[in-house]
Amino acid sequence: MSETHGFTLRALTEADAAPVAALIRRAFAAQDTPTDPPSSALRETPGALLACLARSGGGAVAELGGRIVGAIVWEEKEGGLYFGRLSVDPAARDQGIAGKLVEAAETEARRRGLPRLHLLVRVPLVSNRRFFAARGFTETGGQSHPGYAEHTTMGMEKRLG
Repeated sequence: MSETHGFTLRALTEADAAPVAALIRRAFAAQDTPTDPPSSALRETPGALLACLARSGGGAVAELGGRIVGAIVWEEKEGGLYFGRLSVDPAARDQGIAGKLVEAAETEARRRGLPRLHLLVRVPLVSNRRFFAARGFTETGGQSHPGYAEHTTMGMEKRLG
């Protein structure tokens, strides 16, 4: 894909499943705001990533010094490209990696001719919601996990013109 600020972006491959699953668990465990229920990303497995790749999925990874320090996973869903598991190693944050991974998802959505990019973000993660809003995403409505009366996640999307 490309090199930016010392890190390189490239496509997620099957060989990346184990290190990316470990990165996702590490990154989500380091969130400064707890979520209830706890994120399923804390239980991410290589098998689940391989299953996503086997569907209409894909993703991208960021490498720095030969080590995977960022990842995003996507798949076609509900008339757009849905992405999730956006993760940056806690030691590599604040270098623009997350933004470049979101840009990679947008590029992929456009390549596939999809009209929108969308995701779910946990309601209490206000800084994450701001991050996406700053990149042109709008909130589309809340959803609740089973057994919860209040919204636990917020849908967000970016229309691609």
